[in-house]
Amino acid sequence: MFDIKLIRENAEAVKENLRNRNADGIDIDGILAIDEQRRAKQHEAESLRAEQNNASKEISRIKKEKGDASEAIAAMQAISKKSKELMEEAKELDLQMQDALMRIPNMTHESIPVGASEEDNREERTWGTRATFDFEVKDHVDLGESLGIIDFESGATMARARFTLLKGAGARLERALAQFMLDTQTEEHGYTEVLPPYMVNSDTMRGIGQLPKFAEDLFRLEGDQDLWLIPTAEVPLTYIHAGDILDEADLPINYTGHTPCFRSEAGSYGKDTRGMLRQHQFNKVEMVKLVKPEDSIQELENMTANAETILQKLNLPYRVVTLCTGDTGFNAAKTYDLEVWLPGQDAYREISSCSTCMDFQARRANIRFKRDKKPEFVHTLNGSGLAVGRTLIAVLENYQQADGSIVIPEVLRPYMGGLETIGAAQ
Repeated sequence: MFDIKLIRENAEAVKENLRNRNADGIDIDGILAIDEQRRAKQHEAESLRAEQNNASKEISRIKKEKGDASEAIAAMQAISKKSKELMEEAKELDLQMQDALMRIPNMTHESIPVGASEEDNREERTWGTRATFDFEVKDHVDLGESLGIIDFESGATMARARFTLLKGAGARLERALAQFMLDTQTEEHGYTEVLPPYMVNSDTMRGIGQLPKFAEDLFRLEGDQDLWLIPTAEVPLTYIHAGDILDEADLPINYTGHTPCFRSEAGSYGKDTRGMLRQHQFNKVEMVKLVKPEDSIQELENMTANAETILQKLNLPYRVVTLCTGDTGFNAAKTYDLEVWLPGQDAYREISSCSTCMDFQARRANIRFKRDKKPEFVHTLNGSGLAVGRTLIAVLENYQQADGSIVIPEVLRPYMGGLETIGAAQ
């Protein structure tokens, strides 16, 4: 969340950031006007309180001298009433200002390209060699259905479209991928595994930047329960230390967790409707870091490398791109997308986003650390390590054989009970 001081001191820079992000409808001048009114009313109320204190002393003096203090008392009561009214007005203005500040996206980092859309993203590097096939390549939908391991019809029947049922070796492959990812992130990269709640309250959603901006993209429980299904484990993992003042020696803190993610995809009708690419429910292994401000950019490089390790161990070709200003998410200051090669689509598709949010989320959730006298806000980072369902898609499409079977990547075979291929009988 924005510190109002940043807007007061750098209003033009904030406006330019909004233009670069294609963020329309945010009135910075209006926010500054509300702030000015709020401060003026607070100042007037504080001045009246000083008058009230002086009046109280004068009343005491009059009473000691056995005089008539009724006029002074009436005047003091009028001052007190006016002061309270002003404070209530200032409080209402503050609520308006805080709501407006909650809707302003993060400042983007100076190192990312300025651009309007994903067409302006910058490719940083590629890894791996795309497989060549001497037969007609199938996508994961045809492969999964022919092998009997993905059931789209049953998922839609018991829920609705964009819910999928995995069976047999398909379900086991999803589980194997998640376990492999968790083991890699905990044993090789030093993350602490966390199994968080899959539902969180509104304070948590606001603290991590999901509310109020993304309310339409979330699933909320009906009734009087203040609970939302998590769109990503980033939300509960980052909120673990909400309100805390950490010791400098505690940083960096690295968490990872495997959870389902629930997204209504309110603004994505017509996009990626075939197969499992865009689901209302999907599994993901998430990584979260809490770090010192000066370490934020290097830790982003580290986190991205941690995600890349999974793809490299699976021998899945991919590329890394830096998102431009217009494609960078609301909370993020800088983001690397990892895009895996999918032969069935003849295209690279996102499989992980790794971002530093700088102190944006920490301000909202009040996560600080202490190294001198005054506590400072930490920087928070998050990234997929990886999206499990999309990794399953990539394995099916990159490891497909002419007969429709799937070769299991060697690194996954211990998690699959030694199984080397998925064939029609499995």
